Amino acid sequence: MAQPTVMEKLEILSDAAKYDASCASSNTTRRDSLGGKGIGSTTGSGICHSYAPDGRCISLLKILLTNFCSYDCVFCINRSSSNVRRARFSVEEVVDLTLNFYKRNYIEGLFLSSGIIRSPDYTMAEMVRVAQSLREVHHFRGYIHLKLIPSASPDLVAQAGLYADRVSVNVELPSETSLKRFAPEKQPRDIRAAMGGLKLRIEEGKAERALSRKAPSFAPAGQSTQLIVGADGASDAAILQRSAQLYGSFGLRRVYYSAFSPIPDASAQLPLSEPPLMREHRLYQADWLTRFYGFEVGEILDDASGEMLDLSVDPKLAWALRHRARFPVDVNRADRETLLRVPGLGTRSVKRIIEMRRFRSLRLDDVGRLARSLTVLRNFIVTTDWRPGAVLDSERLRAHLAPRPQQLALF
Repeated sequence: MAQPTVMEKLEILSDAAKYDASCASSNTTRRDSLGGKGIGSTTGSGICHSYAPDGRCISLLKILLTNFCSYDCVFCINRSSSNVRRARFSVEEVVDLTLNFYKRNYIEGLFLSSGIIRSPDYTMAEMVRVAQSLREVHHFRGYIHLKLIPSASPDLVAQAGLYADRVSVNVELPSETSLKRFAPEKQPRDIRAAMGGLKLRIEEGKAERALSRKAPSFAPAGQSTQLIVGADGASDAAILQRSAQLYGSFGLRRVYYSAFSPIPDASAQLPLSEPPLMREHRLYQADWLTRFYGFEVGEILDDASGEMLDLSVDPKLAWALRHRARFPVDVNRADRETLLRVPGLGTRSVKRIIEMRRFRSLRLDDVGRLARSLTVLRNFIVTTDWRPGAVLDSERLRAHLAPRPQQLALF
């Protein structure tokens, strides 16, 4: 049987990498009359989109080194028992692809993961060789994100962090019980040890850089992880509690949520259909509330809401509707923490409101210019010329404010 060409490998291994959400993808669709091979196509060659800490959108070549794998994780399309096309890149092929795509302005960096072949250390060493060659041989200054193998040696993990901008270790499932059931070769203690070691090295690297700018950086963009949603019976409350624990224990920059997608030849242990995509979206919104808006998981999902997020309205609006007695809020008097809990106000809007009200009392039109929209917001605020009517206490308010199913907005 003829060996696949590099482009055939790219097709196989970029498709195999799409299930990993540790690098955000925009799932963009652009004009493409050549089946994904036209100039400027963003969908046919493993190109995904992630975001830098400053908000810039970064195009990345997102691929696996190989989709051969000795592990047999039930939820994984690349598990050892899966009947899929297999391929493997050489280190040189990944380096050449990255450089060629970069020089043509298709990408700004590389996201590299891999199935486990021979041993965790062998696979991790091959991935490190890719990053080392790009950095030291070709002086590549683009973005590199490496998916680490938890059971690989600490020395290899340390090398990976010196070459990569961001590193990630996937937790995969919210509970250790589920992980043991669906991915028996993966050991929770190895995952915890790897993430803890990364946190320590990242902190040490920051301290050394503070003393000397010549000190080497270690994963300056931090570490992230992924949780699969809907493969087991974990509730949204359990998923968010797990995320909160991960943020607190390991200083993660991001937890990604990936809605389970049914795979060929699936085990009877897995659900037959995927969860609603809106569930994934609501988890991201709730995650945002805990990280930037001062909410606790127990507030977002309390006794009144139950264990699952409301799919019809975003988590902040759902919380506000359960706590109507706290509203309306006077935007000319309320403190920052109170304003952040108002549906329709984001962190930037709150900052602008606080800055502007130092010079003048705000009217509804003023707030409208500072916020994205007044549609929801006007029902929860008081200004010098506006106070909402009795509709705030009406059961019809929820139905009136619930967005149509196709709308996916972040606050």
